[in-house]
Amino acid sequence: METAAIILAAGAGTRMKSKKPKVAHEVLGRPLVRWAVEAAKRAGADRVVTVVGHGREQVAPLVEGDTEVVVQTQQRGTADAVLAAKDALAGFDGAVVVLSGDSPLIRPDTIREMCALRAEHNAAVVVLTMELANPFGYGRIVRDGAGEVARIVEQKDAAAEEAAITECNSGFYCFDAAALFEALAQVDANNAQGEFYLTDVLAIAREAGRPVLAYKTDDAEQCLGVNSRGQLAEATRVMQRRINEAHMAAGVTLWDPATAYIGPEVTIAADVEVLPNVILMGRTAIGEDSLIGPNTRLTDTCVGVGCTVDETVAVSARLDDGASCGPRAYLRPGAHLCEGSKAGTHVEIKKSTVGKGSKVPHLSYIGDATIGEGVNIGAGTITCNYDGANKHATVIEDGVFVGSDTMLVAPVTIGEGALVGAGSTITKNVSPGALALGRARQSEIEGWVAAHPIEKKK
Repeated sequence: METAAIILAAGAGTRMKSKKPKVAHEVLGRPLVRWAVEAAKRAGADRVVTVVGHGREQVAPLVEGDTEVVVQTQQRGTADAVLAAKDALAGFDGAVVVLSGDSPLIRPDTIREMCALRAEHNAAVVVLTMELANPFGYGRIVRDGAGEVARIVEQKDAAAEEAAITECNSGFYCFDAAALFEALAQVDANNAQGEFYLTDVLAIAREAGRPVLAYKTDDAEQCLGVNSRGQLAEATRVMQRRINEAHMAAGVTLWDPATAYIGPEVTIAADVEVLPNVILMGRTAIGEDSLIGPNTRLTDTCVGVGCTVDETVAVSARLDDGASCGPRAYLRPGAHLCEGSKAGTHVEIKKSTVGKGSKVPHLSYIGDATIGEGVNIGAGTITCNYDGANKHATVIEDGVFVGSDTMLVAPVTIGEGALVGAGSTITKNVSPGALALGRARQSEIEGWVAAHPIEKKK
């Protein structure tokens, strides 16, 4: 049977104190609403419909392309939000899973198990429930004398004996599509908040004679909703732990898992070591036997086999096998360290290729440059690539030696095997095999210091 998912991303209730809608806030680099979408897809949903409302101009771009976006024009409750998806799912005959866009921790396996339970009993709905020591704020699961789910009562509508119930509604459901939309037509707003509650569907379905079931989870963490910065941090900690445990189980060594933050799309091969205070985000990929950290942040960066990345910030960069960088290196977009090359201490590289076995050991800026194989760049070398209006390229061919404190004023080419003397400013192309010097002439005036005594400050 086909399964569709409705992601409710329209809710406005939040204590985030932010100009962004709460579902646009991120856990480990992924917006909250995207976590719900990905969970639905991984659970096997054939279609995903996202209901947007408050802040939809910021939320819709996050889900367009791989979900069907519909608009809840007024914030009139969860039943009204689900009803907004009715036209999108017209004629759909299957199971409809309802997820919350501000709940990023739901497990795909849980969604699959809810769907299987509903199908097994041909139930109108399966609601995911949890036991909480402090249930305040959650809807309570009210059962009848036979232990079956009778209804859900919200906190504000609960009588004293109902408020004492500790089995709570998670806000996740699996419905029979026909039963869902038939019941939604009967939901009213006769409650303390004057809203249309999705929870009322359970009592309506029960009165119609259809089974209403609960799937109780012993993992209440996966039901956490994010309505505050504190809850956002809590969700991040839970997802951080899950991701790190998965990597360690796959053969990755994390020296201190509490200080390793790894995004959901990062791939790490076995026998990689990750030292403390490391952040890996985006589509970063790390090859086996590499050493990452400490104090390193990589975003959308590809690291090969046997690399060392020490105290480095890298964004959209590439390190081939055996390359190394750091400590305190900055690889900007387009930086490419070829096999066995090095970017050392206090080196910044932007939109440049460092050839096989070449070295930029320390205190240098390399921008818009192509460096060949076996090149040595001396300390303090700068490619002067910007003339105030345009960027220009520097080409350094194979086997070049560049002395320390050299300015290479682009556009310029240093020919194969050439040597550039330390302290040079190079403004013209250098021929292969040549020695290039671009220094100002040194002058000396004998006895000048004695003739011009300098009063030392105490």
